[in-house]
Amino acid sequence: MTELTSPDGTLLAICRVHQLITTKTGFGVTGIDKRPAEGQVKFKRFGVFGDAVGDTEHHGGPDQAVYAYSQEDADYWSAELGRPIPAGLFGENLRTQGIATTEAVIGTRWRIGKVLLEVTSPRVPCATFAERMGEPQWVKRFTQAGLVGCYLRVLEHGKAQTGDAIVVDHVPAHGITVGKFFSNPTIEDVRALQALEASGELVLSRHFHSRFPKILAGSVST
Repeated sequence: MTELTSPDGTLLAICRVHQLITTKTGFGVTGIDKRPAEGQVKFKRFGVFGDAVGDTEHHGGPDQAVYAYSQEDADYWSAELGRPIPAGLFGENLRTQGIATTEAVIGTRWRIGKVLLEVTSPRVPCATFAERMGEPQWVKRFTQAGLVGCYLRVLEHGKAQTGDAIVVDHVPAHGITVGKFFSNPTIEDVRALQALEASGELVLSRHFHSRFPKILAGSVST
Protein backbone atom coordinates (compact mmCIF):
# COMPACT_ATOMS: atom_id res chain seq x y z
CA MET A 1 0.00 0.00 0.00
CA THR A 2 1.25 3.49 -0.90
CA GLU A 3 -0.10 6.58 0.84
CA LEU A 4 0.52 9.92 -0.86
CA THR A 5 -0.60 13.40 0.18
CA SER A 6 1.03 15.84 -2.28
CA PRO A 7 -0.89 17.24 -5.28
CA ASP A 8 -0.54 14.95 -8.28
CA GLY A 9 -2.72 16.57 -10.92
CA THR A 10 -5.17 19.32 -11.72
CA LEU A 11 -8.87 19.28 -12.49
CA LEU A 12 -9.30 21.13 -15.79
CA ALA A 13 -13.09 20.78 -16.04
CA ILE A 14 -16.14 19.22 -14.41
CA CYS A 15 -18.70 18.29 -17.05
CA ARG A 16 -22.35 17.33 -16.84
CA VAL A 17 -25.15 16.76 -19.32
CA HIS A 18 -26.00 19.67 -21.59
CA GLN A 19 -28.97 18.00 -23.22
CA LEU A 20 -30.36 14.51 -23.63
CA ILE A 21 -30.10 13.32 -27.23
CA THR A 22 -32.17 10.64 -28.94
CA THR A 23 -29.75 8.18 -30.50
CA LYS A 24 -29.95 6.88 -34.05
CA THR A 25 -28.75 3.47 -32.94
CA GLY A 26 -31.98 2.54 -31.18
CA PHE A 27 -30.74 2.83 -27.60
CA GLY A 28 -33.17 5.62 -26.67
CA VAL A 29 -31.76 8.80 -25.17
CA THR A 30 -28.20 9.43 -24.09
CA GLY A 31 -26.54 11.86 -21.70
CA ILE A 32 -23.21 11.73 -23.52
CA ASP A 33 -23.45 15.41 -24.54
CA LYS A 34 -21.63 16.90 -21.56
CA ARG A 35 -20.27 20.43 -21.18
CA PRO A 36 -18.12 22.12 -18.51
CA ALA A 37 -19.93 23.47 -15.46
CA GLU A 38 -19.01 26.68 -13.66
CA GLY A 39 -18.30 27.17 -9.96
CA GLN A 40 -18.49 24.55 -7.25
CA VAL A 41 -20.23 21.31 -8.20
CA LYS A 42 -21.67 18.70 -5.85
CA PHE A 43 -20.68 15.05 -6.09
CA LYS A 44 -23.01 12.44 -4.66
CA ARG A 45 -23.37 8.66 -4.75
CA PHE A 46 -24.49 8.60 -8.39
CA GLY A 47 -22.00 11.21 -9.57
CA VAL A 48 -21.99 14.86 -10.55
CA PHE A 49 -25.06 16.76 -9.41
CA GLY A 50 -27.17 17.72 -12.43
CA ASP A 51 -25.77 14.99 -14.66
CA ALA A 52 -27.97 12.34 -16.27
CA VAL A 53 -27.68 8.86 -17.78
CA GLY A 54 -29.94 7.67 -20.58
CA ASP A 55 -29.08 3.96 -20.82
CA THR A 56 -29.14 2.96 -17.15
CA GLU A 57 -28.86 -0.74 -18.00
CA HIS A 58 -25.31 -0.36 -19.34
CA HIS A 59 -24.13 2.94 -17.89
CA GLY A 60 -24.14 4.82 -14.63
CA GLY A 61 -24.76 3.54 -11.12
CA PRO A 62 -22.49 3.92 -8.09
CA ASP A 63 -19.59 2.01 -9.70
CA GLN A 64 -19.66 4.22 -12.81
CA ALA A 65 -20.67 7.41 -11.06
CA VAL A 66 -17.88 9.54 -12.52
CA TYR A 67 -15.88 9.17 -15.73
CA ALA A 68 -12.44 10.78 -15.94
CA TYR A 69 -10.34 11.39 -19.04
CA SER A 70 -6.92 13.02 -19.12
CA GLN A 71 -5.89 15.98 -21.25
CA GLU A 72 -2.80 14.00 -22.22
CA ASP A 73 -4.93 11.26 -23.81
CA ALA A 74 -7.25 13.85 -25.35
CA ASP A 75 -4.20 15.51 -26.96
CA TYR A 76 -3.31 12.17 -28.56
CA TRP A 77 -6.77 11.99 -30.14
CA SER A 78 -6.67 15.63 -31.20
CA ALA A 79 -3.48 14.94 -33.15
CA GLU A 80 -4.82 11.63 -34.49
CA LEU A 81 -8.15 13.05 -35.66
CA GLY A 82 -7.00 16.54 -36.60
CA ARG A 83 -9.67 18.22 -34.50
CA PRO A 84 -10.02 19.65 -30.99
CA ILE A 85 -11.21 17.33 -28.21
CA PRO A 86 -12.86 19.79 -25.81
CA ALA A 87 -13.73 18.77 -22.27
CA GLY A 88 -16.89 16.67 -22.26
CA LEU A 89 -16.71 15.51 -25.89
CA PHE A 90 -16.01 11.93 -24.83
CA GLY A 91 -18.85 12.08 -22.31
CA GLU A 92 -16.41 12.48 -19.44
CA ASN A 93 -17.30 14.17 -16.16
CA LEU A 94 -13.72 15.08 -15.31
CA ARG A 95 -11.00 16.37 -17.63
CA THR A 96 -7.71 16.00 -15.76
CA GLN A 97 -4.11 16.99 -16.28
CA GLY A 98 -0.95 15.52 -14.82
CA ILE A 99 -2.53 12.38 -13.39
CA ALA A 100 -3.00 8.92 -14.87
CA THR A 101 -6.53 7.90 -15.78
CA THR A 102 -6.06 4.96 -18.14
CA GLU A 103 -2.98 3.93 -16.15
CA ALA A 104 -4.65 4.36 -12.76
CA VAL A 105 -4.41 1.26 -10.56
CA ILE A 106 -7.80 -0.24 -9.80
CA GLY A 107 -8.82 0.92 -6.33
CA THR A 108 -6.72 4.12 -6.39
CA ARG A 109 -8.34 6.95 -4.46
CA TRP A 110 -8.32 10.60 -5.46
CA ARG A 111 -9.10 13.57 -3.26
CA ILE A 112 -10.49 16.55 -5.23
CA GLY A 113 -11.74 19.43 -3.13
CA LYS A 114 -14.01 17.85 -0.53
CA VAL A 115 -14.69 14.78 -2.68
CA LEU A 116 -13.08 11.35 -2.33
CA LEU A 117 -13.24 9.15 -5.44
CA GLU A 118 -12.12 5.57 -6.08
CA VAL A 119 -11.02 4.20 -9.46
CA THR A 120 -13.23 1.25 -10.40
CA SER A 121 -12.98 0.20 -14.05
CA PRO A 122 -12.14 1.14 -17.66
CA ARG A 123 -14.55 2.79 -20.07
CA VAL A 124 -15.75 0.39 -22.78
CA PRO A 125 -16.60 2.17 -26.06
CA CYS A 126 -20.10 1.64 -27.41
CA ALA A 127 -22.25 2.47 -30.44
CA THR A 128 -23.53 5.67 -28.82
CA PHE A 129 -19.95 6.90 -28.38
CA ALA A 130 -19.24 6.06 -32.04
CA GLU A 131 -22.34 7.96 -33.12
CA ARG A 132 -21.26 11.01 -31.15
CA MET A 133 -17.76 11.03 -32.62
CA GLY A 134 -18.77 10.36 -36.23
CA GLU A 135 -15.39 8.84 -36.98
CA PRO A 136 -14.91 5.70 -39.15
CA GLN A 137 -14.59 2.49 -37.09
CA TRP A 138 -14.44 4.54 -33.92
CA VAL A 139 -15.08 1.69 -31.47
CA LYS A 140 -12.28 -0.37 -33.03
CA ARG A 141 -9.84 2.56 -33.10
CA PHE A 142 -10.58 3.62 -29.53
CA THR A 143 -10.19 0.03 -28.37
CA GLN A 144 -6.90 -0.51 -30.19
CA ALA A 145 -5.42 2.72 -28.82
CA GLY A 146 -6.32 1.57 -25.31
CA LEU A 147 -6.59 5.14 -23.98
CA VAL A 148 -9.89 4.49 -22.25
CA GLY A 149 -9.86 6.63 -19.11
CA CYS A 150 -11.42 5.40 -15.89
CA TYR A 151 -14.68 5.22 -14.01
CA LEU A 152 -14.79 6.13 -10.34
CA ARG A 153 -17.18 5.71 -7.43
CA VAL A 154 -17.86 8.47 -4.92
CA LEU A 155 -16.67 7.43 -1.46
CA GLU A 156 -17.19 10.79 0.22
CA HIS A 157 -19.73 13.33 -0.99
CA GLY A 158 -18.72 16.95 -1.34
CA LYS A 159 -17.98 19.80 -3.71
CA ALA A 160 -15.17 20.43 -6.18
CA GLN A 161 -14.47 22.96 -8.88
CA THR A 162 -12.31 23.54 -11.92
CA GLY A 163 -8.72 24.24 -10.93
CA ASP A 164 -8.77 22.05 -7.82
CA ALA A 165 -5.72 19.91 -7.15
CA ILE A 166 -6.09 16.17 -7.51
CA VAL A 167 -4.35 14.35 -4.67
CA VAL A 168 -3.70 10.63 -4.89
CA ASP A 169 -4.76 9.48 -1.44
CA HIS A 170 -4.12 5.75 -1.82
CA VAL A 171 -2.68 3.36 -4.41
CA PRO A 172 -3.20 -0.41 -3.94
CA ALA A 173 -0.07 -2.54 -4.18
CA HIS A 174 -1.45 -5.05 -6.73
CA GLY A 175 -0.49 -2.77 -9.65
CA ILE A 176 -3.24 -3.79 -12.10
CA THR A 177 -4.35 -0.69 -13.98
CA VAL A 178 -7.67 -0.12 -15.70
CA GLY A 179 -5.79 0.14 -19.01
CA LYS A 180 -3.99 -3.15 -18.44
CA PHE A 181 -7.21 -4.94 -17.62
CA PHE A 182 -8.95 -3.42 -20.64
CA SER A 183 -6.24 -4.19 -23.19
CA ASN A 184 -4.40 -7.23 -21.88
CA PRO A 185 -6.13 -9.01 -18.99
CA THR A 186 -4.62 -12.29 -17.83
CA ILE A 187 -5.77 -15.19 -15.72
CA GLU A 188 -3.26 -14.04 -13.10
CA ASP A 189 -4.95 -10.62 -13.04
CA VAL A 190 -8.32 -12.26 -12.47
CA ARG A 191 -7.03 -14.45 -9.65
CA ALA A 192 -5.35 -11.47 -7.98
CA LEU A 193 -8.46 -9.29 -8.16
CA GLN A 194 -10.69 -12.11 -6.94
CA ALA A 195 -8.40 -12.70 -3.96
CA LEU A 196 -8.35 -8.99 -3.10
CA GLU A 197 -12.12 -8.79 -3.26
CA ALA A 198 -12.50 -11.93 -1.13
CA SER A 199 -10.23 -10.42 1.51
CA GLY A 200 -12.19 -7.15 1.52
CA GLU A 201 -9.31 -5.08 0.15
CA LEU A 202 -11.16 -4.22 -3.07
CA VAL A 203 -14.78 -3.78 -4.07
CA LEU A 204 -15.00 -4.68 -7.74
CA SER A 205 -17.59 -3.31 -10.14
CA ARG A 206 -19.90 -5.48 -12.22
CA HIS A 207 -17.61 -4.87 -15.21
CA PHE A 208 -15.10 -7.33 -13.80
CA HIS A 209 -17.56 -10.03 -12.79
CA SER A 210 -19.03 -10.08 -16.29
CA ARG A 211 -15.58 -10.48 -17.87
CA PHE A 212 -13.88 -12.88 -15.46
CA PRO A 213 -15.49 -16.05 -16.90
CA LYS A 214 -14.41 -15.16 -20.44
CA ILE A 215 -10.84 -14.44 -19.39
CA LEU A 216 -10.62 -17.67 -17.41
CA ALA A 217 -12.01 -19.57 -20.39
CA GLY A 218 -9.47 -17.96 -22.72
CA SER A 219 -12.12 -16.23 -24.84
CA VAL A 220 -11.73 -12.66 -23.66
CA SER A 221 -12.28 -9.75 -26.02
CA THR A 222 -12.59 -6.03 -25.39
